[in-house]
Order: sequence, then C-alpha cells, then structure tokens
Amino acid sequence: MHSRLVQRALLIAGLLFIIVATGTVGFVEIGGYPWFDAFYMTITTITTVGYQEVRPLSHAGRVFNSFLIMFGVSAMFLAVGAMTQTIIELELQDRYGKRRTKRMINHLNDHFIVCGFGRVGRNASYEFQRAGMPFLIIDRNEDRVEKAMTAGMLAVVADATRDDCLREAGVLRAKGLIAALPSDAENLFIILSAKTLNPNINVATRVSEEEAGEKLRRAGADTVFTPYAMAGRQMADALLRPHVVEFLDFARSSIGPKVTMEQVCVSPRTGFTRKTVGELLEPLKSEVIVLAVRKQSGGTIFNPPAGFDIAAGDFLIVMGERLGLQKLEQILTT
Repeated sequence: MHSRLVQRALLIAGLLFIIVATGTVGFVEIGGYPWFDAFYMTITTITTVGYQEVRPLSHAGRVFNSFLIMFGVSAMFLAVGAMTQTIIELELQDRYGKRRTKRMINHLNDHFIVCGFGRVGRNASYEFQRAGMPFLIIDRNEDRVEKAMTAGMLAVVADATRDDCLREAGVLRAKGLIAALPSDAENLFIILSAKTLNPNINVATRVSEEEAGEKLRRAGADTVFTPYAMAGRQMADALLRPHVVEFLDFARSSIGPKVTMEQVCVSPRTGFTRKTVGELLEPLKSEVIVLAVRKQSGGTIFNPPAGFDIAAGDFLIVMGERLGLQKLEQILTT
C-alpha cells in the first residue's frame, strides 16, 4: 500500500514538473518572456487564478497558451484529485487498520504479550512466530511497529507501562508477558502493572544491571535474564564444556524441521489416570523421548525410567517429531 502511494506521489510530481517546465520554456521561446515572467505566467495559467497576461502575447503565443490551458489545467485537476484520493486512502487505511487490529486483539486468548520490539523483543517475537503461538507486540515506536507488521506479526503503538494499554492488549486473558524495554525502571512498571491486573500471568524480563534483578523478582517477575552474566557463563562453558554447549545449541535450533523439544503438561482438568513413562510412550512407537519430568510438587527427575509414574499436573520435557508430540499432547490433555 505504501509503495503504491509513493509511486502515485512521484507520478504526480513528475507530471506537474513537466507541465511547468514545458510552459516556462514555451513562454520564453514563443512569447519572448524573461525566465521568471515565463514561470509566473505558467503557474497562473495552470492554476486558473485568472490574472491577465504579464506581457502581450503574439498569435503564436496565444495558440501555445491555449494548449497549455487545456493540458495544464487538466493535469492540475488530475493532480489535485489524485492527492485527495491519496489522503482519503491513508485516512481509511489508518481507521480500518486500527479497527481490524482491535478486533484481532479482542479474539486473542492464552496469548503472549511482547513489550518492546528491540533486539530482545524482536528475537522473542520471531521465536513465537516460528512456534505458531498467538502473541501481540507493544511498542511506542511507530517504525518498529510497522516493521513487525510487515513481518506478519500483530503489533500496536502503545505505552506498555500504562494499565489501560495492557488491558487493551488483553493482559487479563494473556498466558505470558515479556518485558523487554531498554530501561529496568520501565520493565519494573510493566511487571507491577501486569501482575496487579493478572496475578496468574507468567512474566519474563531482562535487566541491564544485575543489581536490579532482585527488585524485578520482588515485583513479580517469574524469570529474570541478565544478558551479561549469561553471556559470560556461556563463553566459559564454550571453553570448559564445548561438546555440551554444542549439543544444547543443536537441541535448541538445529535438530531439523521435523524434530523439536517441547514441554507438555498433564492437564489436571482431564480424567487422566496415572501411567508409567513406558505405558505412555508405548503407542507412540519411539517417536518421542522423555528427557525429564517436572513434578507438580516442584522436583525434576531427569531421564525417568520406564516404570516412573506420571500424574496429573506434571510437566514432561520431551524431544521428538512434531507429529509424535501432537499425539502425546492429545493423550495427556484429552
């Protein structure tokens, strides 16, 4: 849409330039006008202001002026009409675009909210998009919001530190929120607002200063990332345990398009009866590997044996093909 409007504006500007240039040169060559008088005469002619001739015109000059009136005035009306149409289209696009975005936000449920589309928020959004999860981006910068929408993401221009903006983003229905603004103070405001409006929402954030991490946790952040500390540990691990780091990177991003790692919850709202890991995986024909089980009580059992019991409320950390994971999720949630 924007490229078409730019092309239209360039065509209008080019047409007017040709008309003005042709008229100016014509009055100089045919009417014998000085350059400024020729330019002035051209402008007054194509704008139909009705001023008299700057200097008397010969018969040839009047013939030229007649053609200039027909073509120049028509071009001017065409330009005014095109500009009016462009303004109306921009207004309609803005109005209907906002209305459509609001409808899409109202239909979101169990979604994620990404506050800030900077380097951190952008990468988180791309991960949500890759996983096919519903999410909404909030940013005060119009250029960033436009960039997100161009990438096929749902985004709005808003201030995430305001309670009313979070309500409009569906924070009461949201599953999780990422506070990724550049300022720790702004992220603190977001966390306090989000947790006040929806105490059950899961909040993750980043901190620029490690000292602020504890404050953000006390404010309600469930997960706090310290980029510098994480980068330092990863660089040390890359030297101390390079094969472990290589495997983790492989498991996170390079397994392949059909294989992924996922967490699956045994929904306590279903009639799931207690089963062992072996019984659970038997119908899946080795399509899924259970790496760990996060018990509802809080403990984590790594590499659980086939006889380990799975109960409602447990989380399974699994790896396998997407089709197998979908089958497992159906078994555990239906």
